[in-house]
Amino acid sequence: MRTSKWAVLAYVAITLFGIFAALPNILPASVQQQYASFLPVKPVTLGLDLKGGSHLVLEVDAAGLRQARLNTLLDDIRGALRTERVPTSSARIAGDAIAVKIADQADRDKVMPKIQELAAPVGTLGFGAASSDIEVTTADDTITIKLTEAGLSERMTAAVDQSLEIIRRRVDQVGVAEPLIQRVGSDRILVQLPGLQDPTRLRQLLGSTAQMSFHMVDTSVDPNTTTPPRGVDILPGTNDGAKYAVESRVAISGERLADAKAGFNQQTNEPIVSFTFDSQGARQFAEITRDNVGLPFAIVLDGKVLTAPRINEPIPGGQGQISGNFTAQEATVLSALLRSGALPAPLTIIEERSVGPNLGSDSIRMGIYTGLAGFALVVTLMVVLYGAWGMIANLGLLLHTILTIGVLGMLGSTLTLPGIAGIILGIGMAVDANILINARIREETEGGAGAMKALDIGFNKAYATIIDSNVTTLSGTILLFMFGTGPVRGFAITMMLGIVISMFTSITIVRLAMREVVVRRKMKKLEIPSLFGGVPHIPKISFMKGRFVAIGMSAFLSVSSVVLFFTPGLNYGIDFVGGIQVEATSKSVLDLPKLREELEGLNLGEVALQEFGQNQSVLIRVQRQPGSEQEQTVALNKIKEGVAQVIPDASFERTEVVGPTISAELARSGFLAVVLAMLAILFYIWWRFEWHFAVGAIAVLLLDITKTIGFFALTGIDFNLTAIAALLTMIGYSVNDKVVVYDRMRENLRKYKSMPFSDLIDMSINQVLARCIFTSMATAFSLVPMAIWGGDAVKSFAWPMIFGVIVATTSSIYIGGPILLFLSRWWKDREATRAPGTELAKN
Repeated sequence: MRTSKWAVLAYVAITLFGIFAALPNILPASVQQQYASFLPVKPVTLGLDLKGGSHLVLEVDAAGLRQARLNTLLDDIRGALRTERVPTSSARIAGDAIAVKIADQADRDKVMPKIQELAAPVGTLGFGAASSDIEVTTADDTITIKLTEAGLSERMTAAVDQSLEIIRRRVDQVGVAEPLIQRVGSDRILVQLPGLQDPTRLRQLLGSTAQMSFHMVDTSVDPNTTTPPRGVDILPGTNDGAKYAVESRVAISGERLADAKAGFNQQTNEPIVSFTFDSQGARQFAEITRDNVGLPFAIVLDGKVLTAPRINEPIPGGQGQISGNFTAQEATVLSALLRSGALPAPLTIIEERSVGPNLGSDSIRMGIYTGLAGFALVVTLMVVLYGAWGMIANLGLLLHTILTIGVLGMLGSTLTLPGIAGIILGIGMAVDANILINARIREETEGGAGAMKALDIGFNKAYATIIDSNVTTLSGTILLFMFGTGPVRGFAITMMLGIVISMFTSITIVRLAMREVVVRRKMKKLEIPSLFGGVPHIPKISFMKGRFVAIGMSAFLSVSSVVLFFTPGLNYGIDFVGGIQVEATSKSVLDLPKLREELEGLNLGEVALQEFGQNQSVLIRVQRQPGSEQEQTVALNKIKEGVAQVIPDASFERTEVVGPTISAELARSGFLAVVLAMLAILFYIWWRFEWHFAVGAIAVLLLDITKTIGFFALTGIDFNLTAIAALLTMIGYSVNDKVVVYDRMRENLRKYKSMPFSDLIDMSINQVLARCIFTSMATAFSLVPMAIWGGDAVKSFAWPMIFGVIVATTSSIYIGGPILLFLSRWWKDREATRAPGTELAKN
């Protein structure tokens, strides 16, 4: 089949544009800036695990938002009661509602319209009746005001949007280059800051609501009392440990602040924060300072007293300063908080990860080295298997890698270390199409077909198998993208791109190149010998004779794996169990016993230390702390302080804090992704083949999964999100293998209708045996350098994948066929036993 010139031109244009798009990634920064206007896309953005930085996920406190709305509503209701001369004590918060108890019917009738007027309409698109943010009901002498879900949802949306803008302003204050701040879901915000390795200051910036207010101090109340009078709150000091009896009524709201700057007191040289009110705030400040000379005036931030200076004289200019026992950095943070404004609701840090620049550069270097090593091994294998024709496949492989990087740049994707792993694995899996095509061409040539006919038929017959196998692999990666987070999604993106691009390079580019060689050399017969000459013949191994031994061995290994799953169990990473993980390095040999003693003295529960890197690096793991997400952050600071006590020159290369909320969600998403992947594969194979093929594939897949789980339990490799990525990829690869075998069985069923099914299975497996082994070798070769030199970040992916590839290949050869034979015979026996009964019923 000839390819039209227009199609060839389209292929060339796509290829050249892809190469041009990948070009910025190898150009020096100076050259990129010089020719920026001529380059089609920017270089691929590196993730935080490659260039260092901090990653935080913040969650808007829904309970705090609800409580704030109830408090505001209560104040408004009491204001309405005062207007109608009804005692304000009749209104109080009861759970998630406000109850107003008024015995007099006439008073209730007067107050009811006023309360209903407090309702705020919830935004609609103009369809249906408008809804309100509160629901007002009456029962006997009590009016109950409840917040509606629609109102709370709208307030949450507004709070997240407002928080996004405030966070952007706060981050700008600390001068971080290229921050990523975006909404995640309905109530979360993702903040990624490249280059910021210690997120302590950032945590202070983002974790504080910065709700500032000014109050008078009631000097007649003892601040140590446990029962202050009504209208007075006992608040702690921020830095001095003292307590203050502060009037509940806000004298001046923090919203009246116009500006705030950090500086130093010219007399004492201590850090201060100077502030300026707007015109209305300046008038209020002047009145308060005029009427309360000699009395203390408290400046309150997030429920704590920053300072409570005594008013010495009236201050008409609307300017003042905050002084206290804080450092210059704390003064800078405080001024940034006040300038950016208050958050509408508290934000809780539920996930925190940081990577140092040294670890990031090491990851880049290891990623490049392992990628080149894996590519070299795959290229060598293709040359050994197919000689000069293997070089054409390698050309397609090189183009596949370049186009993958180019498309990543065009999409504006972020390349992470798992993403590099996805590219490397994609190299190994991309050759599967070439192996399938070459095997088909060899078969057609052996059957007597001419060069051009063997080429066309070989590609056409391999095409359906390639589509089926790639669709099953894509199903796993799509689900991984949907349910994964952060770097794992980066892996899914590179894998999806790799699969789609391999279809283009293998089926179009390689085909055009091979066709050009055949035409130019005027070849009559297309032989694809190995590097050492000769074409391997199809073996005639009887796999079905040993089916009982194979199934017995497989069942034994799977049962053993289930036992290992319970005892000793999986070594769950902090992604799933939550907790704290810190990687610290030192220039000298570490004193591990002393470090363990120091950390255990912090009373943070079980502490695990893992030494590596010539005894100069240590990985510290601490269990999840009881309490809220904020307790995890407090524990992290204690760990860092403890490490610094024992190792003065310690540098923290990586920190991870995963709270209970996020860990539970990740575990649920990981399990759901695996289950949905199996269901998607089941339905696809059922649709493309027959029911017993689908059931057989799932049965073999379950055996493969249990063995891989057993491998995790036996080796103690971290079972985390990266492990889920390995499991889903292994599922896709395993089914890919099964589809190749099943596709050949389906083809032979049409050709040899009278052949016994067991003999047909043997023949089909023998025909694809070389392909299964060669593809497994290519995939394993691409993974081995990653497993050996890739580091801890990808170790929980590479080794299980290598094991999974071996298990998937052996199950495709030895287990899939026998299970399919059993299901086929069971169905025939079932139909045979039902047939006489059916006939009898007709008679």
